Amino acid sequence: MTDLAVIIVTWNVRDIALDALRTLYADLEQSQLDARVIVVDSASSDGTVDAIAAQFPQTEIIASKDNLGFAGGNNAGIESPGFGAKTADDLPRAVYLLNPDTLTDIGATQCLFDTLMSDEKNGVVGARLTFGDGSFQHSSFAFPGLRQLWVEFFPTPGRFIEHPFNGRYPRDLYHGRQPFEVDFMLGATMMLRREVIQETGMFDTQFFMYAEEVDWQWRIRKAGWKILCVPQAHVVHLGGQSTGQAKPRSIINLWESRLRLYKKHYPAWKLAIAKRMVAIGMSRKISTAQQENADSAVIDAYHTVRKLALE
Repeated sequence: MTDLAVIIVTWNVRDIALDALRTLYADLEQSQLDARVIVVDSASSDGTVDAIAAQFPQTEIIASKDNLGFAGGNNAGIESPGFGAKTADDLPRAVYLLNPDTLTDIGATQCLFDTLMSDEKNGVVGARLTFGDGSFQHSSFAFPGLRQLWVEFFPTPGRFIEHPFNGRYPRDLYHGRQPFEVDFMLGATMMLRREVIQETGMFDTQFFMYAEEVDWQWRIRKAGWKILCVPQAHVVHLGGQSTGQAKPRSIINLWESRLRLYKKHYPAWKLAIAKRMVAIGMSRKISTAQQENADSAVIDAYHTVRKLALE
């Protein structure tokens, strides 16, 4: 039985993806895991598929003709080893969703797998993340609420930014040696027990990009599974390498997904407040951007989001 299927979704990040695979394979070689690595490429035009095939021929590659987005791409990768078609005994024990803009430390993947399997109630685990320069990066968060929206748009005392008020967990937890329970892990490193996938399904593809991992883990938590951050498993997450390629479109994608998330998981009264806060917040951003002579495409994106919030 395969222990692990690693899924990496790429879109025009050839060189970064090659580094991710290099460090991942080095880690897997030091582990005791029987793993397969699956790359789903979303119609890259930078030679990603050919480069991976040449340098890492052991990698299974799914080359899509269309950009499937994070959710659709990962779903295609998850289906590849048989989820949705095969019986449990024929499926890998776990699936590891790994961003292409990551560098894996030796021992990280084994540590995540061992933690996931240490308790039958553990449904999802994720690594401690740092940025490329070694600085701290939040790896996990509380589910988004109205307080986080306030911090996003309105003046907030600095002490509340790195604070549970803003959905952050104390940094001391990341520097400890013990896994700690969280609401959701950042999608950069997200390892799931196969039973979780069988019970809760996969990503909701209505989320083309952003918030899809929040939605799925919200469903996983509602189903009674634990979600853990594992500080001893360290992965460098460079961050934003694909989405940063189209900022105005990324702004719209982000808020379309957030508004969809609120609609799916908030009661009606909370949704109404959230949408009003977004509309006001976008008006503030438009005013500031105009005063600073910002890119007109960015201003147009803010207008689009405001209209979405008022619908």
